[in-house]
Amino acid sequence: VQLVESGGGSVQPGGSLGLSCAASGTIFGVNVMGWYRQAPGKQGDLVAEITDHNRATYADSVKGRFTISDWNGERTVHLQMNSLKPEDTGVYYCYALVKLTSTSEMTGHWGQGTQVTVSS
Repeated sequence: VQLVESGGGSVQPGGSLGLSCAASGTIFGVNVMGWYRQAPGKQGDLVAEITDHNRATYADSVKGRFTISDWNGERTVHLQMNSLKPEDTGVYYCYALVKLTSTSEMTGHWGQGTQVTVSS
């Protein structure tokens, strides 16, 4: 399973960025896709995720500013980040919970991470 991320970069406070992630490989089904953030010197935290029932969850710190794309069955997810703040800076990792076969348990998989820097 591969998760390929794109997007990210540097932006001034108040700006916007988008992150995209695509899952590929031998996958029976994808159940959850989302993003975690690793800020410098801090533990990684959930930013947002979407389930195959189209249920979205957001960290309190990003509610109203970030939007995760609806579940589309295409094994891709997009995170639109608006009104960015310096505290949004970090490495953003895409993750997915997938079933490799019809009878296997769900397993977690991670992308390589993409840097987001919010600074004036």
